[in-house]
Amino acid sequence: MATLLRPVLRRLRGLRGLPGLPRLEPEMPLRARSDGAGPLYSHHIPTSPLQKALLAAGSAAMALYDPYRHDMVAVLGETTGHRTLKVLRDQMRRDPEGAQILQERPRISTSTLDLGKLQSLPEGSLGREYLRFLDVNRVSPDTRAPTRFVDDEELAYVIQRYREVHDMLHTLLGMPTSILGEIVVKWFEAVQTGLPMCILGALFGPIQLSAQSLQVLVSELIPWAVQNGRTAPCVLNLYYERRWEQSLRALREELGITAPPVHIQGLA
Repeated sequence: MATLLRPVLRRLRGLRGLPGLPRLEPEMPLRARSDGAGPLYSHHIPTSPLQKALLAAGSAAMALYDPYRHDMVAVLGETTGHRTLKVLRDQMRRDPEGAQILQERPRISTSTLDLGKLQSLPEGSLGREYLRFLDVNRVSPDTRAPTRFVDDEELAYVIQRYREVHDMLHTLLGMPTSILGEIVVKWFEAVQTGLPMCILGALFGPIQLSAQSLQVLVSELIPWAVQNGRTAPCVLNLYYERRWEQSLRALREELGITAPPVHIQGLA
């Protein structure tokens, strides 16, 4: 096992960035190399099916032990989601807005966001509420891991886009970044995307909750998240960057997303 993973781990250690995960230049869309040789896109690490299986097993164990190991969650998503990513890619191709996203490859980061413009937008607009979410929860769009183990550059962009709109889903659903909030979002994402890592997170994440939070989750929040996930169209087909001025309430109504049944601040 160690022999099989040694070249992969060597490549990972050679990349620079945040501890445990390298940074991808966010202003550069993922594109295939024209020479047809070597890695397919920036930071791509080619791996065999067996190497992917070993990476999936190891990252799953670490992600379940510590859900805040976003680097391990990222590896798990890339090594288990190939078929599901194809389905999501095809959904985007069939949708005019989704197809435009695939064509233009927008990225979400502090270098691509006009934070001053978002701050100047009216209260209640998507852009202003997204910025508020980042500030209140002290999170940054720059912390999303770059894609490394997906052996198709278009699918690599699809999972990158999924990661970068994750905080947008928190904003749409009105969920904080607490463990409970993350689990609720994972249930929504599991229904929406079918990605194995989302399903695992939704099923096993609750083992860390208190009895009170678990009761609220099972009785009220999971049914709400599942219903909204089924009702809403594919959230990857939304060109959020062109909807900053749209009111969050109007966007929720467009998507059929209802207000959470309970206020979860203070629950853990």
